[in-house]
This record gives sequence, C-alpha cells and structure tokens, in this order.
Amino acid sequence: MRVLIADDDFVNRKFLGKLFAEYGEVVTVDNGMEAVDEAVKAIEEHNEFDLICLDIMMTKLDGYKTLAAIREAERKLEVSKKDCAKVIMISALDEVVAESIQVCDDYDAYICKPIVVDKLNALLLEMGLTK
Repeated sequence: MRVLIADDDFVNRKFLGKLFAEYGEVVTVDNGMEAVDEAVKAIEEHNEFDLICLDIMMTKLDGYKTLAAIREAERKLEVSKKDCAKVIMISALDEVVAESIQVCDDYDAYICKPIVVDKLNALLLEMGLTK
C-alpha cells in the first residue's frame, strides 16, 4: 500500500508515518499544497497513492480544499473512479461533531484525533486496504 499523509503537526505526521510504514511506502508532507503536488506527481508517474490521510486544519490549504484539488487532478488526468485514492479526513474535532459529519463521495472516512490505533486498523480493514 502507498500512503500520503498531510498534517501540519510534526508529531502527528511521525506517528501516522510510523503506523503506516508497516503496510508499505509512506510519504509525509506538512501542508495541503505539498499534498496536491505529491498526489499529482504520483498520478503522472503511474504510481498513485492507495490511501491519502488529510488533516482538515492545515496551513496554506485546508484538508477540504486539498481534497478538492486532488480529486480535480484525478479527473483531469483521467484516473478511473475505481483507481482513485481512498481518503481519510483527520481532525481534532470531538467525536460528537465527527459523528454528525457525513462521509461524501470525495472522501471515504473521517477520524478524530487522538487517533486510536485499533479503530484505525479496523477502518483500513473495512475500506479493503488491509487484510
């Protein structure tokens, strides 16, 4: 599995990077603009990410705008719907707020910080990214 992690918090990036390293290649960036650049580069090189984790509140470009730009690039570069990256939005919002947020067509899941490893592993299994 190839994973792109975008989070402006160093500790969160390191934690997620270490967690996902056991599943495959991990690329970490600290803002939304870099995430878009990495995702587009991966598509152009035919080495797309299987999973993209986006912090919602990032510098330069928030998670939602980052996701919109990535999805637009996938459309322009004619990535088929089935080959588009799975996306998990990550936020420090509390779980009550998170549960009221609906997963939309552009992203697949929403998780709250602090990230609980067992919940994340169950989510990856549910998304078909792990066995």
